[in-house]
Amino acid sequence: MPEVTVTIGGREFSVSCQEGEEHYLQTAAAMLDTEASAITAQIGRLPEPRMLLMSGLMLADKTAGMEEQLVAAKERIAALEAEASQMPAPEPERVEVPVIPQIVTDSFAELAARAEALAAKVEEKASA
Repeated sequence: MPEVTVTIGGREFSVSCQEGEEHYLQTAAAMLDTEASAITAQIGRLPEPRMLLMSGLMLADKTAGMEEQLVAAKERIAALEAEASQMPAPEPERVEVPVIPQIVTDSFAELAARAEALAAKVEEKASA
């Protein structure tokens, strides 16, 4: 079981944790250290148990606030989903693709062939 040294409120603590959990422990200790540092900056040096208690209470207060926000957000999402489920589905958009009749295509092909034939005759006479 790994042992990690963490600093909270300027004091070092040696803590054991499960293998692979070191990062989580250090992250939690950093959060606690932030609160402890704020307390010691305002009040000054406190006995270790009191500093840890007050830091833990501050984190618990922040956590409670975040949980309230989470519940409110989940309620808002549920309300929006309920509102969306009651709305009718949009009508599918109809797309029409124009089709050129074959006779028109054939006529253009015939005109193009005549134009090419005329161009060839003009080139023939111009080069002669």
